[in-house]
Amino acid sequence: MTQQSVEPRTSPEDAGPGSRVPAGRSWLDRYFHISERGSTVAREVRGGVTTFMAMAYILLLNPLILGGKDVHDQVLGQSGLITATAFAAAATTLLMGFVGKVPLALAAGLSVSGVLASQVAPAMTWPQAMGMCVVYGVVICLLVVTGLRELIMNAIPLALKHGITIGIGLFIALIGLYKAGFV
Repeated sequence: MTQQSVEPRTSPEDAGPGSRVPAGRSWLDRYFHISERGSTVAREVRGGVTTFMAMAYILLLNPLILGGKDVHDQVLGQSGLITATAFAAAATTLLMGFVGKVPLALAAGLSVSGVLASQVAPAMTWPQAMGMCVVYGVVICLLVVTGLRELIMNAIPLALKHGITIGIGLFIALIGLYKAGFV
């Protein structure tokens, strides 16, 4: 039996002057470290399409939640809300991918939209409500950066996490049943 030597894989960042990155890796693979994570470009594309299909409901549901009578007259209208939702999801997902180099999709949260439309917006103007959303985003970023978010998430029992997930699904179903006229 012969022994073969295996060269360590290097990324462009690890490669020193004069060294070469292994042949056969596309610029996508080199930039996003796809093969290093044990994936392929084709698998990542399939995962992206699947994720989009799973998240596409937010493009219609978020504007339905936010699109009360007051909003149509004051701000964007239904098509504007759909466009704003799509733009926000696209921008944050692209930032996560190209800056963070992580294959995660981001979009508006239904819980935030529900609270915003039902509790916050009736008590203040829409520009003030949107300002509250910015403050909420900054607080979440601070929780993530400080590590406090992970401590909080680890303190929540698994059964409660499952209950929250089920509750969100039922909330989405209730909105659909209400808009369809069943409730």
